[in-house]
Formats: sequence, structure tokens, C-alpha cells
Amino acid sequence: MCEKIQENSYEQEKQIGELGSVTLAGTGHNIHCLNIIGQVEGHYVLSPENKTTKYEHVIPALVAVEHDDSIEGLLIIINTVGGDVEAGLAIAELIAGMKTPTVSLVVGGGHSIGVPLAVSAKRSFIVPSAAMTIHPVRMNGTVLGVPQTLSYFERIQDRVVGFVCANSGIAEGRFRELMLAQGQLAGDVGSVIDGQTAVREGLIDCLGGLSDALGCLYAMTESATG
Repeated sequence: MCEKIQENSYEQEKQIGELGSVTLAGTGHNIHCLNIIGQVEGHYVLSPENKTTKYEHVIPALVAVEHDDSIEGLLIIINTVGGDVEAGLAIAELIAGMKTPTVSLVVGGGHSIGVPLAVSAKRSFIVPSAAMTIHPVRMNGTVLGVPQTLSYFERIQDRVVGFVCANSGIAEGRFRELMLAQGQLAGDVGSVIDGQTAVREGLIDCLGGLSDALGCLYAMTESATG
């Protein structure tokens, strides 16, 4: 028995270290926990000094959770500082399309692409001290000053706005207003809203912590199996 416990503990530590996720069995529930932290790394490899979440790790993990009937629910912990927009949106779309009960919890911050990731779950939570940073899509590197570039940015922005508004309670006009607000971000446009404001605006469902998010997920799994 002790050897089995040690083996399970080792596998969990390995899973956390390599993929930032772990499956937990206990309290009558089999829950998978997935961390999305730092920058979401997409098609380009970021500097080793950056804390990243690699989308090539997250995508197969989500497929495995959805495929495994023994996993009753997915808890997503979010603390992001931006990253690849299309990679983050791809992850968010996969989460939104899962039949497995999903709950997200924003701690620290949900910056930029962290917003669609947070609302992609069937139920979203945010701790009071966390903040959501909402701003327009930006691009690093060479940008051509031609009308096609502006059109490209607008199309990406529309995809993000459409997804967020379809998966939360915030109106599109209000979300765009927060996105283009002036005076809150140094040298930029956008808004930083705390946990209570995010709930009041309808962007996030509930204000709460880890026990609240887990309690909600347990209730969802029991309803699904009942």
C-alpha cells in the first residue's frame, strides 16, 4: 500500500513538473487540475527566462481529459501575462467545446488572452485580489503600414470579442468600451478591473476562491452523473 501511494505521488509530481497539470482522486471525485500561467507560448519559442504555458502541452491534455471517462471534472487555474493570441484562443475554444464539467479560477491576473481562457469554462470564478487586463490585440516585430494590416488586426480582435461575449455575460459594446478606455494603462489603451468589478460587469460569473470553485465543480459533476 505504501509503495502504491509513493508511486502515485511520484507520478503526480512528474505530471505537475512537466505539464503543469495533475489528476486528483479523492473526496469521491476524480478531478483534473490544469494550470495556465505566465505567457501562453504559441508558434514561437519564448526566452527560457519567461514562465510559459505551452499550447502543445495543453491541447493533448484537454483531449485526454475529455476522452477519459474516469475524470469527472476539470479545474483550470489562470494567472497569465498575455502571450500568443491565436494559441490562447485555440485552447479557449477547446475548453468551451468540452462535455466534461469545467470551472476556471483566476488568481493573480488574467491578462489579455487570459480573458477568453477564463470565460471558456462552464463556470468562472475570480478571487477578489485578482485583476483582469483588457486591451486590444497587439503584435511584436515588423508591421507593415498598409490597410490590410489594420483589417487583419480588426478580424483578430473581432474573433476575441465574439468569443468572450458569447461565453460570458458582458455586452459587446461594454467590452469594447473597456478595451479602448484611456488613462488606465501607461502608454496604452485598455482597462484593469478587479475581481468584484469583473463579476459586476458580467465578465466573470462568481467571486470566490479555491474551495468555492471546487465546490461548484463537485456539484456539476454530481449533477452530470445524477
